[in-house]
Amino acid sequence: MNPKIILNQTQINLIIQRLIAQIMERHPNYQNLVLIGLQPRGSIFARQLHQALQAKVGYSFPYGELDVTFHRDDFRQHSGGLIPSKTDISFLIEEKKVILIDDVLFTGRTIRSGLDALIDFGRPESVELLVLIDRNKSRQFPIEADYCGLKVDTVRSQKVKVVWQPQSEVHIFNPELDA
Repeated sequence: MNPKIILNQTQINLIIQRLIAQIMERHPNYQNLVLIGLQPRGSIFARQLHQALQAKVGYSFPYGELDVTFHRDDFRQHSGGLIPSKTDISFLIEEKKVILIDDVLFTGRTIRSGLDALIDFGRPESVELLVLIDRNKSRQFPIEADYCGLKVDTVRSQKVKVVWQPQSEVHIFNPELDA
């Protein structure tokens, strides 16, 4: 069975424009706003959103990428080990309004790890969460996105994968049935 495409490149571009409009509505003053993408997959989406937002408003927002590998609660459970990505936050987040960006929100564990890792860089004024896909009804932590591209209802055995190259798409599939 082939994966079902739930978003194509055109739809993702429309979602990015809608999310930008929501950010602009909530943050009419951009001076203290910073965007941080969660490595590795959230940062790909975050870079696209960052570039589009800057082009739309004509303001250069600070942008960073955050690796949460060593803040994960399951770090020691991976027998093969986890390969960390690069963290690149070259600005202070003290008293900043941070928008934390990821591609898929599932159990909330990655976001919780991201919040823990973010505190290592200072105390922000606020943190908002922006995700491309929210896998509704599957949370293990009480975490909810402030900005969401698309909510999808999935069962635990299903996977949602964002494919960024060559054309961006979001797939939903059942590993047991698709093998």
